[in-house]
Amino acid sequence: MLTVMLITQPGCQQQQQLQQNAATPEYVYVEGYTAYMRGNKAVAPSKAPKRIKKLIAAGNKIVHCPYRSGGGHGRHVDTGYDCSGSVGFVLREAGMMGRVQYRTSRQFLSWGKPGYGKWLTVYVKRGHVFLVVAGLRFDTSGTRTGIGPRWYTKSRKCAGFYVRHVPGF
Repeated sequence: MLTVMLITQPGCQQQQQLQQNAATPEYVYVEGYTAYMRGNKAVAPSKAPKRIKKLIAAGNKIVHCPYRSGGGHGRHVDTGYDCSGSVGFVLREAGMMGRVQYRTSRQFLSWGKPGYGKWLTVYVKRGHVFLVVAGLRFDTSGTRTGIGPRWYTKSRKCAGFYVRHVPGF
């Protein structure tokens, strides 16, 4: 069960901060609506909006890249990515971020709108940011920390994270 708490931060609009027992949703495949894995790449669902398909394709472009602190900030296309660099890369490739380059995960607290999205949810807190896109998690930390951007079907704990989305997605 997912529990949320509404809080207000100075300078921020009202946010949903996830409680200690929170985790990302469990992966459940639904034909046409859920992405699935083919090797280490994600396959976009047939009914996904064009921007979501572009976002998944962008994630597939960098899943082979290693984790590199500061990666993806100085250059859009880089040899390695940290969490905010990889999230920024896929959002820019999908046309959901313009040319903005966030240098820290915390800056994603101002991206989009508070709450969960239908196709895309950004999980953000000071020190880390990741996405859940069409049921798959796109994250730079998985079973081991610092392995670089990858797709996962496994859920993860997300206590203390805030959730953001783009209306319509």
